[in-house]
Amino acid sequence: MPRLVMDGATLQCSMGSSSAKLKVTPAHQVDNAKSPMATVDDHQPEVNIPAFGRCRSLMNPQVAQATAAANGALNPQPCQPMTMAPWNPGLVRVTLNGNAALHETSTCDCLWGGTVSVTHPANEMIKDDYP
Repeated sequence: MPRLVMDGATLQCSMGSSSAKLKVTPAHQVDNAKSPMATVDDHQPEVNIPAFGRCRSLMNPQVAQATAAANGALNPQPCQPMTMAPWNPGLVRVTLNGNAALHETSTCDCLWGGTVSVTHPANEMIKDDYP
């Protein structure tokens, strides 16, 4: 079983130029955990998922416009995450406040064509540490 994801986990977008840290609200604090645990609903742009540096996706209108202005040479622009749907899949047998827990193999899609993934869950628990 994959590891659960906690506040401060390292994320990467396939269209971004840098990594970012997941922000989880204190409402998901679990007894004996150092940081709040994440759920599939922790996908809100700028609330939970910060910017990933510069976006390279031509589906992003700002990137498309800047690239067109540069005669077709890709011109990355500041990332503005548009993660509108929950992470998928969640760990349904572990829930927090009725929401499936987020685990290290979950992904979240950005409206601009990128896929956000967890590169470090900020949780060193091994698979036998939880049900």
